[in-house]
Amino acid sequence: MKHKAGFVNIIGNPNVGKSTLMNAFVGERLSIITSKAQTTRHRILGIVNGDDFQILFSDTPGIIRPAYELQKSMMDFVKSAFKDADILIYMVEIGEKELKDEEFFQKIKNSKVPVFLLINKIDKSTQEEVEEKINYWKEKVPNAIVYPISALENFNVQNVLEKIIEVLPESPPFYPKDQLTDKPERFFVNEAIREKILMHYKKEIPYAVEIETEEFFEDDKIIKIRSVIMVERETQKGIIIGHKGSALKRVGTEARKDLEKFFDKKIYLELYVKVNKNWRSDKKQLRRFGYKE
Repeated sequence: MKHKAGFVNIIGNPNVGKSTLMNAFVGERLSIITSKAQTTRHRILGIVNGDDFQILFSDTPGIIRPAYELQKSMMDFVKSAFKDADILIYMVEIGEKELKDEEFFQKIKNSKVPVFLLINKIDKSTQEEVEEKINYWKEKVPNAIVYPISALENFNVQNVLEKIIEVLPESPPFYPKDQLTDKPERFFVNEAIREKILMHYKKEIPYAVEIETEEFFEDDKIIKIRSVIMVERETQKGIIIGHKGSALKRVGTEARKDLEKFFDKKIYLELYVKVNKNWRSDKKQLRRFGYKE
């Protein structure tokens, strides 16, 4: 039996449901999901294994026009997705008509690898509109295999997966067959905390935050974690902590519950808040947080 393996890289505008789709493919909650744009900052790998195949799904940040160094680094992750893709997934919402970056769109149309164009959130639409959009995108991206899907409702996801397996190139597996992702445990701790901040804080606060897990000690019964929430200004520190620490306590409690499900083990989580001025525009700091090569 010949073995297939390859990188399937998911790109699209913010809030099209890329993370929901990858989690549906992988069957695990690897990518955090919120209603806010720019939830995904890194390129996250999710690995799906079968007896004769290995699919390396890659969730990338939503395509935006960068305003500062962090966002430039996020778009670098998207660019890298074009370079190593064996299959490209271009994801759109039912009401979308274009990608926010024309250069990326031309790369998709001229791609030398198979392109899947997935029209997501069709559960919010009518049959007539779905058929109209399928025809629209087939004309706009003639090299693409077009599927209407609902990642949230898991509609048509299995059919897409089967087609991906069909067009995967022959290759030995890239990773051990029991591996789920290329990210370390601390990465998922950071993301669980950041997700709660995205959910509970408004305006600029979630975008000015970075998480660093300084300690991760695991024994048979418990994982002890100490993480630092970095903000850019003193005023943001006060908002994150909240009155008598109530806001920070809520973040910690909710993140701990999610992490206990993820690691299937009791978690002891300590959270601290520090000011790290203008880290989003500091290349040295971005490298430290894994945004720069």
